[in-house]
Amino acid sequence: MPIRLLSSEVSSQIAAGEVVERPASVVKELTENALDAGARNISISIVDAGRTLIEVADDGLGIAADELELAAARHATSKLVQSGDLFHISTLGFRGEALASIGSVSQMTITSRVKSAREGARLKVEGGVSGRVEKVGAPVGTVLRVENLFYNVPARLKFLKTDVTERRAIDSLITRYALAYPNVRFKVTDGKQATLQTAGDGDRRAILAALYGVEVGKQMLEVMAQEEGLGLTGFVSPTSLTRSNRKEITFFVNGRWVQEFSLTAALLQAYHTLLMVGRYPLTALFLEIAPEEVDVNVHPTKAEVRFRSQDKVFSFVQRSARKALLAYTPVSSVSPQLWGSRPVSNERREVGIDWSIAHDNDEIPVSGNQSQGREETAAQSTDRRSESGSPSFAGVPLLRLIGQIGSTYIVAEGPDGLYLIDQHAAHERVLFEKLMAQHDRKSIPSQALLAPEVVTLPPGSAKILTSQLPFLNHFGFEVEEFGTNTFQVRAMPVLFAGGDPSSALRALVEDFEEDETPLQAEVEAKLAARVCKRLAVKGGQTLTSEEQHALLNDLEACQSPRTCPHGRPTMIHLSVDMLERQFGRKGAR
Repeated sequence: MPIRLLSSEVSSQIAAGEVVERPASVVKELTENALDAGARNISISIVDAGRTLIEVADDGLGIAADELELAAARHATSKLVQSGDLFHISTLGFRGEALASIGSVSQMTITSRVKSAREGARLKVEGGVSGRVEKVGAPVGTVLRVENLFYNVPARLKFLKTDVTERRAIDSLITRYALAYPNVRFKVTDGKQATLQTAGDGDRRAILAALYGVEVGKQMLEVMAQEEGLGLTGFVSPTSLTRSNRKEITFFVNGRWVQEFSLTAALLQAYHTLLMVGRYPLTALFLEIAPEEVDVNVHPTKAEVRFRSQDKVFSFVQRSARKALLAYTPVSSVSPQLWGSRPVSNERREVGIDWSIAHDNDEIPVSGNQSQGREETAAQSTDRRSESGSPSFAGVPLLRLIGQIGSTYIVAEGPDGLYLIDQHAAHERVLFEKLMAQHDRKSIPSQALLAPEVVTLPPGSAKILTSQLPFLNHFGFEVEEFGTNTFQVRAMPVLFAGGDPSSALRALVEDFEEDETPLQAEVEAKLAARVCKRLAVKGGQTLTSEEQHALLNDLEACQSPRTCPHGRPTMIHLSVDMLERQFGRKGAR
């Protein structure tokens, strides 16, 4: 084929693909333009997760009528004059591509007025083609309305994710900017309902409380550090407050939200040895650095940056975060008494789960006719052994409790060796099978809470939970909406008596990193597994002998006791033969 120049329409849509990936990209560009214009009030309206409408209104400087058409042209900007300015960028936008890119894949309307003008102006852009500038009445500032995003690029529209996912991306973006700019009043509406509203009074902790709940807002640890031209402010979570993924790790550099690997690595290094594997902090940190020390012209979305002194920045962030952690939550040391001959108390300890709950009729009881249940288990084990011709079990053999080590693993003896049971994974499996058995019989008993618990979630998470309320009610929870992004828990399944309602709700809206392949085709089972994971006893939680016995009995009664619902093993088997080889009783290994 002969070489030819692309039409302006095609080249504009190609360029738009680098800047406008999804509705959240539009919201980001328009919000940053409003902040660059000095806005103190920003209102954002979203319809159909941004597919039908995205409207951003601000009270910033506005755009003069004679510059309105130029503002929608590609590579037109007021923030750069010469190439040298690229190394001293102090604004969020500078490429001059945002409005042109958005206008090429939508029906865009810009209405604006500067303070010195008596009336405003309006310009409509459809598919990259601008109309005539019209004079209209308008307040000082700019209203940018984007309708029918990707209407002329159906392939891009088809690749958008569900409304819940796209809306969550928008909410996540706006909550981050609300934290970064506490002096700006943000208001986000979905149709007629406000989903986020900040006071704009400069109080970041109040915004944290509005986004994540009062309790989370109180727990967050403040970071304030200065060193050789570097400044770091914001909040990090204590080691007791974590998430299952890195999505709540937020960094701003000179007021710009960035997703820079080196900054995340520095933060995680600050938490080194303080968090369990697979758990991540919730943070909102704001780095200030001289503009000439950072290159923001790396990617069209401006989400990546490069530092002139990478090691210096890494070390500063790591030390500042670590200092805040140790100042508020000193690292505890292991008492030597734990390794001595300290007498073991027989007093029952509260572990968050009522182990005395009556078992279902088809399960082995914790007390009473326990010997009969064990005889049945032994008989089942014998049958499995005779069928296979070897001492390997599809389930769990008869186990004799030895004790607990590391407050995490239960040690038990079986007829064919030693078993190490992960108490958290095992309890997950027990809770999951009990809950699903009750679900299949349509008989999940519920227990009302003495005092209803109020839970506040970030806007994106609240949207997801709202869609899952029927599931919760079906599984014995009684949850209702209780204001903006707030829910009230009135009852929980009896199976989870003593558990934390807030944890149960948050488990449903977190993205887990564990392999959930065994449950992918069963939405209810997957969500049930998430709740059970959150409410199961944790590693590091000391259990009494009675509780350890109860957990072993329950695990023996499970249909699939060898793994937790997510596929992780609940136990490790050390055979007698292997132990004898290790101790040299059967020759060299």
